Amino acid sequence: MVNLVIMGAGLIGYRHVKLVADDPHLQLVGVVDPDISRHLDDGNRYFASLDDIDSPVDGVIIATPTGLHFEHAKEALARGWHLLIEKPVTATPEEADALIPLVQQAKRHCLVGHHRRYHPAVQTLRERVAADEFGTITTSTMMWAMKKPDSYFANNWRTTDGSPVMINTIHDIDLMRFVLGEIVSITGLATNHIRQDARVESAALSIAFASGAIGAISISDTALSPWGFEAGIGENPNIGTTGQDMWWITGTKGAVSFPSLTSWAGAEDWGRAVKPQSHDSHKVTPLQAQLDHFRAVIQGSEAPLITVEDAAASLKATWMIEQQLAAQI
Repeated sequence: MVNLVIMGAGLIGYRHVKLVADDPHLQLVGVVDPDISRHLDDGNRYFASLDDIDSPVDGVIIATPTGLHFEHAKEALARGWHLLIEKPVTATPEEADALIPLVQQAKRHCLVGHHRRYHPAVQTLRERVAADEFGTITTSTMMWAMKKPDSYFANNWRTTDGSPVMINTIHDIDLMRFVLGEIVSITGLATNHIRQDARVESAALSIAFASGAIGAISISDTALSPWGFEAGIGENPNIGTTGQDMWWITGTKGAVSFPSLTSWAGAEDWGRAVKPQSHDSHKVTPLQAQLDHFRAVIQGSEAPLITVEDAAASLKATWMIEQQLAAQI
């Protein structure tokens, strides 16, 4: 039995609470949140501070606001706990760089919550790209467009700092890095013409990969659409499932759309029609797969799928474009 603590009782924190509490291989020691109004009468123990915990702990899931990730990670490492930090790993690239040696010195493992990497369809896509099934990759086109409710931004930090770039697009950038390789540059355009808050609402990004491929991401948190990872996969209970593809990759031998993994091939050039092929990939909740992996890493049976160093690279790419876009608002 692996003993876990969850820090942060927000939207994502509560999802972790349910998963850990229902897992027969895990023991939920408790949930830490200084806001006692978030302490539920759900049979789990709640603490206002880490200092209040009075039971053995093996690892912690840090689901607190991003600005607290670095300090909370340091506190947990000082106690000898393994870490699973929700994305982004820290608030700034400088903090991410500072965290790397602390994890090494503590001789603990630190995973980062880019949980989409754990989805079987993502793993399958990565394998098929690596196997040269689509030839040399030429383009990658992705869309994330969801209409977040007004309550999501009401009377909280998201009014100014709730850009979909750092909250949502960082997942998409990490996905592209995981499947297609390193990103060497990003540029984009942004707008805030719907809610007119002091933050990015919608943006279009252009991406260059080290491989020579180019990519594009279209994002908006004010648009009602069926396109986005969560909607396509159906893994988030707070977002309606549409089953629609939201990522299209082209190569010199064929193309593929995600998450359906429908591929297109069968022609040498545009003089002949390409043909579709379906590809099944069983469904699993990425957060559960991530949790299973965290347990295995703590127990020493698996190597980390994503480290602080890897997550820092996704953060740096996202941070760069966030600063560029914010200057346009």
